[in-house]
Amino acid sequence: MNSDEIKGKAEQVQGKVKQTIGNATDDEQLRDEGRADEAKGDVREGVGKVKRNVGEAIEDVGDRIKR
Repeated sequence: MNSDEIKGKAEQVQGKVKQTIGNATDDEQLRDEGRADEAKGDVREGVGKVKRNVGEAIEDVGDRIKR
């Protein structure tokens, strides 16, 4: 996992917590913020996965060239 994936997971958790608190307190704005944070975390985690996969692919190409 890279830092984007970790930060994305943290944002997802933060969003879920906000949603839970928003539900418990009937705070629609907090619930909406939680949904937005969770979605932002999903995107950031996805970007991190793409970066990791591209990095691994580049390493594989480098290893093949060395042979």
